[in-house]
Amino acid sequence: MSNAPETVRLDKWLWAARFFKTRSLATEEISRGRVQVNGQDAKPSRDVRVGDRIDLRHGTDLRNIVVRGLSAMRGPAPVAQALYEETPESITRREDAARRRREAPEPSLSIDQGRPTKRDRRQLADWNRWSATKE
Repeated sequence: MSNAPETVRLDKWLWAARFFKTRSLATEEISRGRVQVNGQDAKPSRDVRVGDRIDLRHGTDLRNIVVRGLSAMRGPAPVAQALYEETPESITRREDAARRRREAPEPSLSIDQGRPTKRDRRQLADWNRWSATKE
């Protein structure tokens, strides 16, 4: 008799596969519609089976995952990584996005001066006080 379950709740599986730090975070993301199973929006209590395809939005990245194993318990990272397989398209899309983020210019380099000083704020206030408007 096998000890492995045939189905596991989606929120438990995402937590056990280490996509989310807590089950409540997994439940929250599923409820917000950021997780789909086999192309359909899912509820946290949906049963996941081996072979199901999960589309998971993690920040700005969209990951496509195929379920390869089931577990309702959170274990070490190598065991968690054996529970799923990411599709090759998803891997290349995620790597391209990471490369674009690395090569993007640093936003702080576009700032020329920084915050206005007290003197600058007073000058701005004088400008607004003595603006050329007709009453």
